[in-house]
Amino acid sequence: MKVVIPAAGLGTRFLPATKSQPKEMLPMVDRPIIQYVVEEAVAAGADDILIVTGRGKRTLEDHFDLSPELARREDSPELRQLDELSRRARIHFVRQREPKGLANAIECARYHTGAEAFGVLLGDTINVCDPPLLRQLWNRYEKYRAPVLAIEAVPDEKVQDYGIVAGPEVEPGVFRLEQLVEKPTLSKAPSRLGLTGAYVLTPEVYDAIDRTRPDPRGEVQLTDALQRLAGERPVYGATFVGTRYDIGDRFLWLKTNLLFAWDSPELRTRLRPVVESLLRDEPPH
Repeated sequence: MKVVIPAAGLGTRFLPATKSQPKEMLPMVDRPIIQYVVEEAVAAGADDILIVTGRGKRTLEDHFDLSPELARREDSPELRQLDELSRRARIHFVRQREPKGLANAIECARYHTGAEAFGVLLGDTINVCDPPLLRQLWNRYEKYRAPVLAIEAVPDEKVQDYGIVAGPEVEPGVFRLEQLVEKPTLSKAPSRLGLTGAYVLTPEVYDAIDRTRPDPRGEVQLTDALQRLAGERPVYGATFVGTRYDIGDRFLWLKTNLLFAWDSPELRTRLRPVVESLLRDEPPH
């Protein structure tokens, strides 16, 4: 399976931390966000991964490259695990020349994916699912032989932050999509089902992207391209089993760090008195 990971965003919500480093390289407890995403892709069966980067994101390539100096260390199982990850899938990089949106970033993969269906995972979202989310979507793709998009219900106050979709339910948790709207107001949202940023797409998406007009900011929205595609052939949305961690802003990043740290028995033991003292409005020791 080929997987495309768009990671070319500017990360403006994290400035100044992202002025000189990609937001995808921000740490999530003990490793950068992008490593979790690549691990997720490999766990789903990916053997070929294309990461779409942008200017100033060379550290993404360096992270998955071999470091001869560190490779000599025998006391670092974490580095050995990273090296093994890089060997389990071929990892390629291509640069998005201008920040023209998600659809344009995916279009950068046109000649890499060719005539094959391919998975897409965003570089700033971690999905903890069993089986892996992309595998769940791929299983749906193998049944319907059509694009499948991960969806979940979103609260009213978050509707305007998502691509919102609607259509008839063809089996429990699977919808044939008829309406896909990018970040609508609550009153114009066709449902409360939001796109979560994981997809299995087919090559027809590239032609749909080519024929989709840019928005007022000059960006071609993937949701708009998929709406065009859904008018011409089946496109499905599927709910999934598992938990999605959006890391799109500082609060969500801090929250996910805390939740992941709490899953570690060692860190939970050390964090507990800190959290308890904060809850009592006492300075932590």
